[in-house]
Order: sequence, then C-alpha cells, then structure tokens
Amino acid sequence: MTAQQQTLLLFGGVAAVLVLASAVGFLLQRRSGPSPVIENLNARIKAWWVMVALIAAAFVAGKPGVIGLFAIASFAALREFVTLTHTRRGDHWALLASFFLVLPAQYWLIWIEWYGLYAIFIPVYAFLLLPIAAALRGDTTRFLERVAEVQWGLMIAVFCASHVPALLTLDITGYEGRNLLLIAFLVLVVQGSDVLQYVWGKLFGRRKVAPALSPSKTWEGLVGGVASASLIGAALWWITPFSPAQAGAMAFVICLMGFFGGLVMSAIKRDRGVKDWGRMIEGHGGMLDRLDSVIFAAPVFFHLTRYWFAN
Repeated sequence: MTAQQQTLLLFGGVAAVLVLASAVGFLLQRRSGPSPVIENLNARIKAWWVMVALIAAAFVAGKPGVIGLFAIASFAALREFVTLTHTRRGDHWALLASFFLVLPAQYWLIWIEWYGLYAIFIPVYAFLLLPIAAALRGDTTRFLERVAEVQWGLMIAVFCASHVPALLTLDITGYEGRNLLLIAFLVLVVQGSDVLQYVWGKLFGRRKVAPALSPSKTWEGLVGGVASASLIGAALWWITPFSPAQAGAMAFVICLMGFFGGLVMSAIKRDRGVKDWGRMIEGHGGMLDRLDSVIFAAPVFFHLTRYWFAN
C-alpha cells in the first residue's frame, strides 16, 4: 500500500468516526432537548471537524503546510500563555524577540532540517538571550519570575510543539515519503487518549488523581483511557515504521506523557485562576487546551523514534 493510499484510508476512517459522532450528537439533542452537556458535546464534534479539515489541508500541502500550521499554532499558544503571565514594560524586548525572532527561527531550522541547532536553539540560546534582553531594560521588579515565565512559554508553546513537524525531518529506512503518517499517529493516539480518558472517567470514575488540579481526571479514566489508546496505537502499526508491539509501547509512553502534560497545564491554569487558556476553539477552550497533551508527548515521541528507528 502506498503512502497516499494509507493516508486516504486513515483520514477516511477518522471522517467515518466523526460522521458517527455527529449522528449520535444530533439524535441525543433531538431526544433530550436543550441540554448544556449535549450542546457542549456537539460543539466539540464541530470543532473536531474543523481541526481535522485543517490537518488534512496541511497534509495535502505537504511539508510547507504542516510546518506553517504548527508555526501558527505555536504563535497562538504562546500568545495565550503570555496573557496569563506578569509582564511589564521591561519585558517588551524579550517578548518581541520571542514572537518575531525565536519562534520563526525555530521553525526555519526545522524547515532546513538542521537538527543540531533546532534541538538546542531555544533551551540554550533563547534561554540566554531573553534575560539579557529583559535586563537591558533595567526593570528588576519580579525579574526572575517574569523571565522564567517567558522562557517557560517558549519551551511549551514553541520548542515542544515544534517537535511535531520535526518528525518530517527523520530519515527512516523503508519509510521514505511516509513521515506525515508519524504525525497522524502521534496526534490521533494522544488526542484519542484524552477522549477515552474522559469517557472511561464518566462511566467508571471514582477515585480522583489530583482533585485540586483537575477534578475530572480519575484513576479509572487514566487506566482505561491509556490502555484503550495503546491498543488503538498497536492497531495503527501499519502507518508507522514500528511492529504492532512497538507501536503499542510507543502509544503507551506518549499517552502517559500526554496525561501528565494535561496535569501540568491544569496546575498552571489553577495558579492563574482560569478554567481555559482561551476561547479560540468552540467547545475546546484555547489552543493550549488542545495542544497540552501533544506538547508533552511530541519531544519524547520524536527522540524515541529518532534514536531507535531513524538512520
């Protein structure tokens, strides 16, 4: 089966699931009438249609489309993160550098496939540049906290997120021309785990994992969701360079990382006293509300694949 056939089959399956979900949502609304829960469900399904359409369009455009899509997503995510930080006038240079120098440079390095630099550009060079830019403004009020928040924003919204399109740069013997499917595998498994954790939690959830951070996350939901998504990952081995067992193991690792990513980002939101990062996506909150699990899973998935399967 060619890469194009695999991609069409995969997106056809996703579309079929969304059609079924849309039909279920419509029937539930007809039966129960006005209901906040059902309305939220339908809003989420509509948002998924839009997101899948955007990803499909990016896939059609190939490497430029995927890198461009995630660069835009990083910009939106960084903006959401920065709006919840304690910025002052003295941070303007650092923020300008973050949005209009560091972010595009990171994605340009991925475009030219310079792994040796994009792997350290933000953790090393941006880490040193930002406090210098802030210090030159001479504002020392809460200096350490302000600089650390901007650095954290870059690491989360740009560095970690950029490892999704960075999967296109991997050279894997026998898998040439199919790297887009690695991105599909990562996103489908991690996002599927989020949905399945929610479903298992609603059906069987009793014991809270971290009630102060995320009251909806339960141990039953975690175990059921991660186990189910790992099985889905194993079933999707045919779009990866992995065997079924390897695909299942990879799925298990990235599902766990996705869960912990959601937990960490929930802790930040609770610290800032907000429920969602933003209102960009109806039914889903902001960009970071959708990317939180993928952000934590992407670098781990990238490096596991690079060191164990790439040339």
